[in-house]
Amino acid sequence: MTQQTSILVIEDDPAVARGLQDGLEREGFAVVWKDRGGEGIAYARDRHPQLIILDVRLPDGSGFDFCRQIRSLGLTQPILMLTVQRDEIDKVLGLEMGADDYLTKPYGLRELLARVRALLRRSYGQLSASGADVIYAGDLVIDRGRGQVMRGAHELGLTPTEFRLLVYLARNGGRVMTRGQILEAVWGYDAEIEDERSVNVHIRRLREKVEIDPARPALILTVPGIGYRFAG
Repeated sequence: MTQQTSILVIEDDPAVARGLQDGLEREGFAVVWKDRGGEGIAYARDRHPQLIILDVRLPDGSGFDFCRQIRSLGLTQPILMLTVQRDEIDKVLGLEMGADDYLTKPYGLRELLARVRALLRRSYGQLSASGADVIYAGDLVIDRGRGQVMRGAHELGLTPTEFRLLVYLARNGGRVMTRGQILEAVWGYDAEIEDERSVNVHIRRLREKVEIDPARPALILTVPGIGYRFAG
């Protein structure tokens, strides 16, 4: 990564924050640290870092709430949440608020760097070396070159992860894709039970943005016991 790759760390523990900052900067990232969620949101809004690392427990509020606020501002950069909770409910809640990935404390720097690089690669790298730049799916126009999804004149505000997920499903239109296949293609790591369940959360978020009636989806269909099929 180059020095221009900017990361915002929102973490109130100085020791943890310094460890993150030192480790990321040694790998060539430009890191800004904020110890309050409100300050972090203001910085993200004004400076648009390329990735946000967000702790769940902050002095001025919940990281889940700050994650939702970031998304409500229309900011789509990937968010990696840090949590000490091992309960799956907490992880799913973070994904529902708009997070792209999560990491449970304690963690190793090598694992964190792998997650960061994977998020940046998925969000800003080439989605695929082949295939059409524009995909027409029902009334949606998926422009892979611009990273945009349009319905008529209206652009749908998808996060990079949601965009990759939609592209993958649309390029495999009509085929039933298992959750494991989706994880491998979109997230790039082997499926575990809790990770497969997290696919459901991302599908639900995606439906809320691309379906006319998310409660009765017409594009992204559930195939019980197997996975999902794109019918666009």
